[in-house]
Order: sequence, then C-alpha cells, then structure tokens
Amino acid sequence: MIENDDLQHISSVLTNWYKKNKRDLPWRNIHDPYRIWISEIILQQTRVAQGYDYYLKFTQQFPDVQLLANAPEDEVLKCWQGLGYYSRARNLQAAAKQIMTQHNGKFPSAYDDILALKGIGEYTAAAISSFAFKQPYAVVDGNVFRFLSRYFGIDSPIDSGAGKKQFTELANSLLDKQQPDLHNQAIMEFGALQCTPTNPDCIHCPLETSCFAKEHDKISYLPVKEKKTRVTHRYFHHLVFICGEETLLSKRSDKDIWQNLYEFPLYESTKLCSFEEILMERNWLSELVKLNSVHVSYQSKEIKHVLSHQIIHAIFYVINTECTTSELSHFIPVKIEHLNKYPVSRLTEKFLKKFSENLPYSKNKYIFTAN
Repeated sequence: MIENDDLQHISSVLTNWYKKNKRDLPWRNIHDPYRIWISEIILQQTRVAQGYDYYLKFTQQFPDVQLLANAPEDEVLKCWQGLGYYSRARNLQAAAKQIMTQHNGKFPSAYDDILALKGIGEYTAAAISSFAFKQPYAVVDGNVFRFLSRYFGIDSPIDSGAGKKQFTELANSLLDKQQPDLHNQAIMEFGALQCTPTNPDCIHCPLETSCFAKEHDKISYLPVKEKKTRVTHRYFHHLVFICGEETLLSKRSDKDIWQNLYEFPLYESTKLCSFEEILMERNWLSELVKLNSVHVSYQSKEIKHVLSHQIIHAIFYVINTECTTSELSHFIPVKIEHLNKYPVSRLTEKFLKKFSENLPYSKNKYIFTAN
C-alpha cells in the first residue's frame, strides 16, 4: 500500500524537476483546447523533433475549428503529408465537424464530450481536460507507463486490459489534483527526457534511491508488453506514366494504408516483378503497349518503406508513352508541374525527391518535389 505522503512527495519531485528541465514547446503554457488537441494528435505517433514544425504549419494553415472543418480534405492531408498515420488527419477534420454541429463551434470542456469526439481516446481526452481546463484526469502515455512501471516495479503488461487499468488507477492516485496540468506535463516530460526507453540517466535522477527498477536491476526489463506485432510484407509496383507534359495519378479509396492519398498507378503482387511480368497481369497495360509507343526509361531500385505493421517493398517504373491521358481515363491526369499540390504518401514523396534528377521531362524541366 502506497502512502499518500509518498505519492505527494513523488509528484512534488516530478514537478520541481519539470520546472528546471522542461523543453520550451509552443503548445505548452497555453490553455487553448484546439491547439492542445492538435499538438496531442500530432505527437501520438510522432517524435517531438518532427512534430514541432508540423504543429506550427498546421495551426497556421488551420488556426481554428471552423477553418479545419470547412477545408477540402485534400488540403488537410497535404498539410499532414510526411507525418504518417493519415487516419489521424481525417479524424481531426471529422471531429472538427462534430464540434461545429454538436457544440456550436466551441471546443467542449466536459471530459465525456471530449472523449466522444472522433479519434480521441482516454489519453487525449485526459490531456486536453487537464491542460486546457485544469480538470483532474491523469494522462497515461508511453512515457508514463515506463516511469510508473520502473519506479514502482510493476510487471503487468502495459498492452493488456488489466495492466492498463492498474496503471491508470496508479496514475490517478499519484495525480496532484490542485495542479493536474503541471503534474501531467511533468510526468510525461520526465519519461521523455529522464526515464528514457534505453540508457536512462539514472545517475542524475532525483528518484534514483527509491526506484524499484534501479535497485533490482530491472531497467531493461520494464515495462513489459505481452503482444508481439505481426509484420506483413507487401510488394508495390508504381507506374509513372509520362504523357507529354502530364502524368497520371490514382486516389486510394479502400480502407487501407494511405486512404484518400494520391499515388501513381499501382500493381500490387506477392513478390517484386519485372515490367514484363506486370504486362502479363495487367490487360489494359498490354493493350496500351500494343497501340502506342511505350518505353521504360527508368526503373528505381527497390525502396523499402517500414510502417508500424507492414513493410512495403516498392519499385517505380517511369514509362514514356505517346498515348494521351484520355486513353487511360480510369486514372487522373495531372500536369507534371502540379504534382506537388497533391497529398501523397511518404513513400511516393521519397521517390519524387530521391529520383527527381533521373526522371525524364517533356519540354521544360519540372521539379518533382513535394511541399
């Protein structure tokens, strides 16, 4: 049984450490629930160093709920491009529309109303409630799991229902109800900077002498996860048609990775294929080759793109053809010089940047880069 005095002492140590060591970040020291929400969604699966510029860019382009709710989806996805996990951006806009219709455009202050917004879970609802409205809800993210597990010696799996419940109850008992915003920021920052996943700075830790993991040499063992992620390998072949000054795109509409993003025409198979093998599988492409002059002017090396549960093995074929884009009406004709206006996956963005010097051009030298 942990005494209340002990819990208060730990919280006090964490907040004092935070005041001395916290990073100066634009979403701190503010109480605007909209901007706090944007920062939390961006940082869910993104490092602070990467998310920092995206936060500034996103809040500059969409400074309030109404502008986000009313923006074209392509514009929102383009602003998000490079962050990955694009469902986060789609959910942001869906939640913004909820706020406009259900809350008269005002960000809700009640925890349950915040939790009911699209894409917001218990962690994000607790963060917004405490940071924006000083409500006593403890945040439990990866940094908090790690600190609590190590300090108190808890080996319950953090990805199990029972484990999450145990950690949430402990986090709430540790929470300083008088200043929940400061406490939550402190415990997360402590996990991010002090009690890091690998090589934590135990020598300079203000809680070193009372830490279970330090005393029992369990730092590398805690926290515990019970589930192993199954990784799927997928094989993508992108066909980059050069039709005069135009190329072709398609929009991913299936409930799959990169939903509603644009890409070059895709052939997916169970292995990487040669262009000749693709011809045998794609009837429309075979007919195109028969009717028009087609030349594969460039073939990329395999590009390996790692996602959380998938590894994409991709090859891009640049195909010069005399056909017109009307002969491939099931794709979207795009001026090559306008490619950077379309939201694309990080994989396609990497191709456009890495191989821009090798891509053929029609009359003018267009720049294949994504903003």
